[in-house]
Amino acid sequence: MIDISIVVPLYNEEQVFSQLAKRLTDVMDSVPFSCEVVMVNDGSSDKTADLLEDLCHKDTRFTGVLLSRNHGHQLAVTAGLAHTRGRQGVMVIDGDLQDPPELVTEFHNLLMRGYDVIYAVRKNRKESVIKRFAYWIYYRLQKKISNFNIPIDSGDFSMLSRRVVDHMNDMPEQSRYLRGMRSWIGFKQTGYEYNRDERQAGETKYSWKKLFELAFNGIFNFSDFPVRVITRLGFFTILLSLLYLCYIIVRKVVFDDVPQGFTATLMAIILFSGVQLISLGLIGEYVLRIYNQVRNRPLFIVDKLLQEGKEIKKQNSTL
Repeated sequence: MIDISIVVPLYNEEQVFSQLAKRLTDVMDSVPFSCEVVMVNDGSSDKTADLLEDLCHKDTRFTGVLLSRNHGHQLAVTAGLAHTRGRQGVMVIDGDLQDPPELVTEFHNLLMRGYDVIYAVRKNRKESVIKRFAYWIYYRLQKKISNFNIPIDSGDFSMLSRRVVDHMNDMPEQSRYLRGMRSWIGFKQTGYEYNRDERQAGETKYSWKKLFELAFNGIFNFSDFPVRVITRLGFFTILLSLLYLCYIIVRKVVFDDVPQGFTATLMAIILFSGVQLISLGLIGEYVLRIYNQVRNRPLFIVDKLLQEGKEIKKQNSTL
């Protein structure tokens, strides 16, 4: 029986793979409970897939899930969760070793004390000043506008009880924001502060574009604030129009003149057009998510599954 599964998404992690495998092996050798590691190759273009296959054949405690293409970090983690067998819980870490796998013992102790979600809280970051500031602003904005509590400064690094994993596997949403999903599920949750390490090798796979996509998923999936903004913008423009109308009436009655000029008209057109475009854009974000969801495409496609040292199947596998 496997007690704890460790899910590790991988995308072009050839440079750090050997160090990652060694640290995970050392962890499994040292802990007093049984473990497996589910490593998900997210369509890597380097030798990550080959290294993963060799590792799975050498050590049966490693399971390899090779996706058909690059699906993105959140879906790679989702694929890993779908293939875990840990009866007590699942730990999620990144493949760049910024999340120390050695914390599995501390997380497991909290799991045994009755917590269903143990999320890691970053005390410090090794990113640039601009990124640290952007993260700081985003997490606090998200906390303020979210419909429920999503912990500040917590990423995907966490340990989830078996029942939380099962509930997350039953959630079919396409635009996934895993840290929001685990918070939405509820149950007993707690944070664990840790110092986030630097990436051990290679470069970050999260570009600014991907970070913004993830941030939008966090805002649009777990807050009704964007829709309410449209209503507030509408009331604001109506109020602004009424104030301007009052100004025109006063000028007409008191001074017997009406403001003339192309500039005032142009500014009014630009203002209202801008408000309309923003409103359409916000509505479009929700429509796009509805469109992606109703197509009912699989969240991911597995090309190959390696488990217990052998290939289990080589066919499409979806959640």
